[in-house]
Amino acid sequence: MTAVESRQPSAGGAGTSFVRPARRPGQLLAGFVSLTKPRIIELLLVTTVPTMLLAEGGIPPWRLVAATLVGGALAAGSANTLNCYVDRDIDQVMHRTQRRPLATGLIRPGEALLFGVVLGIVSVAWLAATTGWLPAALALAAIAFYVGVYTMVLKRRTPQNIVWGGAAGCMPVLIGWSAVTGSLSWTPVVLFAIIFFWTPPHYWPLSMRFREDYAAAGVPMLPVVAEPTAVAVQVVTYSWVMVAVSLLLWPVAGTTPVYGAAALVLGAAFLREAYVLLGRTRSGAPVEGAAMRLFHWSITYLTLLFVAIAVDPLLPF
Repeated sequence: MTAVESRQPSAGGAGTSFVRPARRPGQLLAGFVSLTKPRIIELLLVTTVPTMLLAEGGIPPWRLVAATLVGGALAAGSANTLNCYVDRDIDQVMHRTQRRPLATGLIRPGEALLFGVVLGIVSVAWLAATTGWLPAALALAAIAFYVGVYTMVLKRRTPQNIVWGGAAGCMPVLIGWSAVTGSLSWTPVVLFAIIFFWTPPHYWPLSMRFREDYAAAGVPMLPVVAEPTAVAVQVVTYSWVMVAVSLLLWPVAGTTPVYGAAALVLGAAFLREAYVLLGRTRSGAPVEGAAMRLFHWSITYLTLLFVAIAVDPLLPF
């Protein structure tokens, strides 16, 4: 094989050529790592550790935390890799994803499929051996839901795709809680709901920024099929529900007023950014800047909220 090859994307990218990178060992390794979407895995793990501290009421055994994080990272990597495998055609069309390893040809489809399946099998087996059958079953359900329900069914068929598909991203809190307690209760359900209602106001602003990409790929994200103001109204609505659910954790989990205050302040800041976006859409002004500011703030919000969850059981009162 030559060092580089030029090729045309299979759909929607007429006139655009790609250069296939050389398949050197270091580049292949980087490509396989990229398929797992490490930045998304980081965000998922940010919610897992605080959940485990809350479940323990303190600091759980470090071996259990490490085993859960390894298993969770492998499961998320499997789901993300299989997502890239299924979406490789539209990734070639969207400017935001054209550099992904399958879109450029660095990784071959069969290699990605095998890699994703192996990661999934290893993750489930690892969690079953180190944390118990319930976390393992939840990890398997998360992979199946993200790939089979979201990626293969919902994503290309309904503008509500991210609402229901986002449920897979909520599973780490259930996995973390069950790894510590061996069961589930109302507290992890509330944690699940926080992330569930956080996902639309987190992702729809990004979809607004890349609306043309999704439209070109034929993916009916809400900003593709609805006017910007209608999308912003939905963002505000979900933000209010998210903040309400975050405050519900206070009485349900028996957290201290420190968590309650943190949830209130962070929620108010989130709502402010959501209303800024709504105001921009109603004024007819460009929304890209406000949309991306809300997108980035949403990541900060979730991180700080779960930091508050992690700190709360360590407080001396």
